[in-house]
Amino acid sequence: MSQKTALITGITGQDGSYLAELLLSMNYRVVGMVRRTSTINFDRIKHIQEQVDIVQGDLLDQSSMMDIVREYQPDEVYNLAAQSFVPTSFSQPVLTGEFTALGVTRILEAIRHVKPNTRFYQASSSEMFGKVQEVPQRESTPLYPRSPYGVAKVYGHWITVNYRESYDLFACSGILFNHESPRRGLEFVTHKVTHAVAKIKLGLQKELRMGNLDARRDWGFAGDYVRAMWLMLQQDHPDDYVIATGETHAVSELLDVAFSYVGLNYQDHVIIDPKFYRPAEVDLLIGDPAKAKKALGWEPQVSFKVLVHMMVDADLAELKK
Repeated sequence: MSQKTALITGITGQDGSYLAELLLSMNYRVVGMVRRTSTINFDRIKHIQEQVDIVQGDLLDQSSMMDIVREYQPDEVYNLAAQSFVPTSFSQPVLTGEFTALGVTRILEAIRHVKPNTRFYQASSSEMFGKVQEVPQRESTPLYPRSPYGVAKVYGHWITVNYRESYDLFACSGILFNHESPRRGLEFVTHKVTHAVAKIKLGLQKELRMGNLDARRDWGFAGDYVRAMWLMLQQDHPDDYVIATGETHAVSELLDVAFSYVGLNYQDHVIIDPKFYRPAEVDLLIGDPAKAKKALGWEPQVSFKVLVHMMVDADLAELKK
């Protein structure tokens, strides 16, 4: 059997790094697309960088996408690149739309014109459910995004469905609920919390400023979720799947698990700051992964508590260096 080639956009991100590890372990040739900027951060993939083909391309530039598909002839394309931080999408809504919405179309167009038998994975998001219309959320739940990021992800999701149905492309969307790891960006609430816990424990800071502690999320481990992405592209027919743990936890619970792990009480250190509230809050995101379990045989392996402890341990180790 010949070696498969996978193209990953957003390879330097959290999910891209875990997916690249997974595919390399299965003997894929991995091609990672990065934007040409003055500061590309390879930290998350530096341990595998020598095993990956890094290529420069841009979701804003149609011709670069066509050239990459033409040159590398990927069997699978995983589109993980996006402007993915929700608060930034309120301050940069147009840029978010260009990357997170129209960027998907540019990749699909490249595949359609250059190599239409390529299998395509689109990273959809639970933020598409926003003001939730039912609990838990499943593949058939109506979408009601509450941020420019969520709106852009809805476009990316539906254009993927549209190309699948219009051009018979093998195109899947994974509607991933929040997934975290020690590689998560520090701007995201889970890593903001675990990093602060480590600093407070080591005497490097005293307080942590937070927004809405009642917001609830369905948090899983990114390493589990990239396995689901791969499984989607191995099926006989393309489809869309919710990937989630099916459990929900409040931000206050995240704080409690993280602080108590190092012998502290979060209420002694957390200060509520209105500036961290969103213009429009998403209240209760909880996914129903039943379809993924039945069709893909996928289930999460890492529990919420183990995930939070893993992140605190990694932050403590990093800060002690």
